[in-house]
Order: sequence, then C-alpha cells, then structure tokens
Amino acid sequence: MEVTAKKNEQVANMIFASIYPHYLNRIEKNGRTKEELDQVIQWFTGFDQATIQALIDEKVTFGTFFQKAKIHANAHMIKGVVCGYRIENIADEFELYRQCRQMEKLIDELAKGRKMEKILREEKK
Repeated sequence: MEVTAKKNEQVANMIFASIYPHYLNRIEKNGRTKEELDQVIQWFTGFDQATIQALIDEKVTFGTFFQKAKIHANAHMIKGVVCGYRIENIADEFELYRQCRQMEKLIDELAKGRKMEKILREEKK
C-alpha cells in the first residue's frame, strides 16, 4: 500500500489520547502491562512517564506527539508490515506516518509476547 499526503495528514491530526486506550486494551488482553506499554513508548520517543501522561492529558495530536519526541537512534531497525504498510518502504516525506507505524509495530510485538529485549532493539556489536 502507498502512503498519501491525505493519509499522512489524517494520522497527524488524530489525538494520541484517543488511541492510547486501544493500545493498552490490546496488550492487556494478551497478558502484558501498562508499564510495559509505557516502557516501549518511552524507548521509542525518549519521553518519560510524566511527559507521556501530560501529552495524554493535553490531548495532543500525533503530529505534536512526534514533533516533541526524540526518536530512538535504533528506530531504523524496526521493520516489517503494519496495517498493510511495509515500514521500511514508507517514503521520507511521510516521516510522521512511518514513526506512527514503527511505534505500532513495537506495540504489536509486545502484544504478541515478544521479549522486551528483542522489542527494544540494540545494535549488534
């Protein structure tokens, strides 16, 4: 599937606080915890727990959420298909859309029971 400017804008305008409960529900149904979800989001975005909660309380859009984030240096290691989109094939002009799909990929892996040390990618030495 191809990302379009319209799709990128739709995602940018979605409210993070309205999607977060869906993430939480998904991982809890699979025996994972809110703490683990937040750990994954913190690794990816560089936010601490208080910042994540503040962004939820402020009802920021994904556009603002990712603008404020300091995306992890190993985010390029997040590959695969999410919602029909191959992450590594999403054009640079749609960076926000790619970041959203990368975060969703991490959350998918968490929900599927992948070990945390595999989810939080490290460069092989």
